[in-house]
Amino acid sequence: MNLPLRRRLAAEAVGTALLVAVVAGSGIQAERLSRDAGVALLANSLATVLGLGVLIALLAPVSGAHFNPVVSLAAWWQGRREPAGLALPEAAAYAGAQIAGAVAGAALANAMFDLPVVEWSAHARFAGHLWLAEAVATAGLVLLVFGLARAGRSHLSAPAVAAYIGAAYWFTSSTSFANPAVTIGRAFTDTYAGIAPASVGPFVAAQLLGGLVGAGLVAILFPALAAPAPTRRPAAAEPESAHP
Repeated sequence: MNLPLRRRLAAEAVGTALLVAVVAGSGIQAERLSRDAGVALLANSLATVLGLGVLIALLAPVSGAHFNPVVSLAAWWQGRREPAGLALPEAAAYAGAQIAGAVAGAALANAMFDLPVVEWSAHARFAGHLWLAEAVATAGLVLLVFGLARAGRSHLSAPAVAAYIGAAYWFTSSTSFANPAVTIGRAFTDTYAGIAPASVGPFVAAQLLGGLVGAGLVAILFPALAAPAPTRRPAAAEPESAHP
C-alpha cells in the first residue's frame, strides 16, 4: 500500500471500532426487543452483515479493510515476497490498531445503551466444539479473502465477506467470531455479544490455527501464477541489420 501508515492504521482502528459497535450494539438491541433467541440472533447477524459490508466498501481503498489480525498476518504471509505486500511490522501495527479499535467499539456500544462503559463479560464460551467452529469459520474467511484476490475478484470482497460472516453466524456453533481483535473487544461488554475473558485465549488460538489452515487452502486452490513470458516481436518488426 502506498498510503501513509498512520492513515491506514486510523482506518483499521475506526473500522474495527465501528464493526464491534455494530455487533455489540445490535446484540443489545436485539436482546432488549425480543425474548426469542432465534429472532435475536437473526437481528444481530443481519446488522453485522450490513455493517461489515458497508465498512469494507468504505475503507478498503484506504487500508484494505482487514479489521482482523488474522487477515493482516495472512496478508503479510501471502505477500512477503512481493514489493507491494504488507511488511511484518505493518501487520503487527495493524493488529494493535484493530485491538484498540475493538475495545473502543465495545465501550461505545455500552455507552450508547446507557451501560457501564467497560464491563467484563460473564458469558462463558469455553468448549471444544466452539473452538472447532472458530477454526472452521476463520479458515473459510481467509480462503475467501485471498482466494478472491488471487482470482482477480477483490471487487467482490465487501458483499462476499459480509455474506460469509452472516452465514457463519448460523452454521457455526460459536456464531463465528473469526477475529482475535473482535474477540478481545467483546470481552469488554457483559451483553448478548460478550465473551468471558477466560474464554478469549482458546478462541484466539483456534482462530490463528484456522488462519493457517485457510492460508494453506489458498496455496493449494489458488497457487500464485507465474509471470507471463515476455512477448518477442515478430521478425518482420525487428530493425534490419546494419550488415548485408
